[in-house]
Parts: sequence; structure tokens; C-alpha cells
Amino acid sequence: MPLSEHEQRLLEQMERALYAEDPKFASALEGTGLRTYTRRRVYLAAAGFVAGVGLLMGGMVAQLIWVSVIGFLVMLGCAVLAVTGWRRGALGHGSGPKASPAPRRKANVMDRMEQRWQRRRDEHDGL
Repeated sequence: MPLSEHEQRLLEQMERALYAEDPKFASALEGTGLRTYTRRRVYLAAAGFVAGVGLLMGGMVAQLIWVSVIGFLVMLGCAVLAVTGWRRGALGHGSGPKASPAPRRKANVMDRMEQRWQRRRDEHDGL
């Protein structure tokens, strides 16, 4: 659901205030998020996969079966991490239709804050 013009202005004011108050903290928050975490996880898993291939090949050349088995397990584990990270990133940021979440018993903090905000806005509009 897109934000109204009033909400966008408030958000921009809060962002400017955060940058003015603590620019180091604000810039640290800029690069964080699920997408950055997922991308980093996939890259590390790919690097681990390549290391696993190296172990597998090194074990074959040195005729050490246990090194090859470890290399294969490293490859397998990294492949699973990469695929789950990739799916999580694709599902979290996709543009396709999303299934509705299961109903929750208790409202979480964000839901309660949103309800309070709506009440205040409705009271403000009613005046």
C-alpha cells in the first residue's frame, strides 16, 4: 500500500532529522537490509562452493578420499545455502502476486503502531 503525501513528507522529515542528528548511524543503516544480507550470503556460498571444488580435486590428485569427501560436503552445503538465499531474496523482493500471510493470534508491534497511527489520523481528520 503506497504512502499518502502527508506520510511521505513525515518520513522524509524523519530521515532528514536522523541524518542531521547522527549521520554516521544513518549511513550505516543505508546499506543494511534483507537484500544486502541475501546477496552477501549467496556470494559467500559461491566462494565456498569453489573452495569445495578445490578440495574435491585436491583430494583426487593426492589420492586422499577423505579430503575429497569433505570437499563434496562443503560443495553440497554451500549449494544449499546459495539456493535458499537466492529463493529467499527472490521471494522477498519479487513483483509477482504474494500469498496472504496466515492469520496471527496477537498483533505484533508494527500492527499496533499502525493502528494507533490510523486512530490519530482519523481523529485529526475528524476535527
